[in-house]
Amino acid sequence: MTQDTVMQLASQTLWMTILLAAPLLLSALAIGLLVGMFQAATQINEMTLSFIPKLGVLVLALFVFGPSMLSSIVDFTQTLITNIPQMLG
Repeated sequence: MTQDTVMQLASQTLWMTILLAAPLLLSALAIGLLVGMFQAATQINEMTLSFIPKLGVLVLALFVFGPSMLSSIVDFTQTLITNIPQMLG
């Protein structure tokens, strides 16, 4: 396997990781920011207040983005397995 092939594979893997993690991380970031602004405005310093909204938004994000995330990882895995002979020889 050449250096170029290894770099392409690493690049594709990192890009797939970003695509799979981004919806969940961005939704948790957005709700965390909103809850933080609410806490700052009302001066409520409860640490557990942000846990339930984040959990709810993450579950909602999994329901919304889950099918596309699953199809992306299945397509990537199928492509990876199909290209194993070309990578080895």
